[in-house]
Amino acid sequence: MTNHLISVVDDDDSTRRSTTLLIESFGFQAAGFESAESLLTSDQLGETLCLIVDVRMPGMNGLQLQRHLAAAGYKIPIVFITAYDDGESRRRAMQAGAVAFLPKPFTDELLLQALRSALLEQLKVKANLISVVDDDESIRRTMTLLIQSFGFQAAVFDSAENLLKSGQLHETSCLIVDVQMPGMNGLQLQGHLASSGYKIPIIFITAYDNKESRCQAMQAGAIAFLSKPFDDEVLLETIRATLLDPKALLKQPDRE
Repeated sequence: MTNHLISVVDDDDSTRRSTTLLIESFGFQAAGFESAESLLTSDQLGETLCLIVDVRMPGMNGLQLQRHLAAAGYKIPIVFITAYDDGESRRRAMQAGAVAFLPKPFTDELLLQALRSALLEQLKVKANLISVVDDDESIRRTMTLLIQSFGFQAAVFDSAENLLKSGQLHETSCLIVDVQMPGMNGLQLQGHLASSGYKIPIIFITAYDNKESRCQAMQAGAIAFLSKPFDDEVLLETIRATLLDPKALLKQPDRE
């Protein structure tokens, strides 16, 4: 599957170059376009996960591009950048659903923060699943409500075996897995998925935090190893960091 892009639309060569290089330094892929028209005629529009768009450009300007994409049914989050920050353009852009409106020059951190917000919205639009595997029914119920309260979709499984038999594994963006379960345990599930070619990021949760299991999980590529009970905000930040990691976000779970 082709990796998703963050596309930059700006008629200024130096801004376009510097912004694409900055995006790549964050670990994402970037494509630059000198006009709205060149973006619209490009095959890369369909691969674009987020747009960074200049407001004032020859031909179709940024606000017109925003309206055109909405009318055509595209739901690509837009971060506007501009050297001319007037209140009316900002108001129109934000009312039409822009994620951010950044005056030039902007700091690296400000752009990264805007991209994180945009990509989080896109993740919700794509309705990918966070799947929870835990043999404890109360934990499954609690985790479902918690994940949904974050704005994500949740699927729950009482065993690793039932996850593997489900049709939802290929839709799963992130796994939250109990370590100790009857049958196939969490670490065995991690090994099985890796050997089968799945690249789904895993957050482990456990009531029995021992050093050996933690080391084994993390060495095999786990994102985190959280001891029960854990703070809701810790889990939320871990999920966000996982989904917004370029490798997790831009490489869909696949089979090799």
